[in-house]
Amino acid sequence: MYYRDEVIRYLQACHILALKLDHALSGVADAVSNQIDTLGAGAKRALYYTSCFTDAYQEVCQQQKIEDIRFKNGVIHLLQHDSVVFDMLRLYFAEILRYKTSDQLEQIKRKLMTVNIHIAASSLTSAGFTLAIASAIAIGLNLNLQMTALLGQRTAGILTGISVYGVIQKAADSAHRLHSLYPAYYTALYAQQLEMMYFLVEPLFERANAFRPPLSNDRIADIITRMIR
Repeated sequence: MYYRDEVIRYLQACHILALKLDHALSGVADAVSNQIDTLGAGAKRALYYTSCFTDAYQEVCQQQKIEDIRFKNGVIHLLQHDSVVFDMLRLYFAEILRYKTSDQLEQIKRKLMTVNIHIAASSLTSAGFTLAIASAIAIGLNLNLQMTALLGQRTAGILTGISVYGVIQKAADSAHRLHSLYPAYYTALYAQQLEMMYFLVEPLFERANAFRPPLSNDRIADIITRMIR
């Protein structure tokens, strides 16, 4: 449900090159570029861990250990629940619709209908509308997970380890960006131990300009439209 198996396979693939949440498959050049990025991020993270041997960088070391633990907890959540993508979408829309009145929700719904998007909410409350929107986006999401092996071959042990570090480093970088862009949503994810899984949907949120203010009724309708299409 909601791409659980695909995401699990992605996280299990130590030689993964890239995650794509758009409609286009990346080409060979993009694949190589993403691979280099991932291996580079992993090498950087591994290098940071050498700071654990010096007193001056204990804070950096401790932060990475916390990120590793929270990444593991996010993966555990993924393994135990079918709806990690849905959960992250639900938390986002719960945040931005929290204080919307029924009239404002109706305005958003009418705006969506003008672009032929129909949200079937059982009740026009922020909670009901949130669940309906998150379901509509998650069900219609075109999730492409590219898991091409390094140059078509199995990676060597050291490269595999660095690539794993690369995924975690990219997840940490993504979480840090979210914390700067939208602290309230980061906090909501953090409370569910999902902030280190945000990198899975970050391209979707970027494409929808999900954090660009102001979050007016028209802007929210536009965000929903961009996420669905």
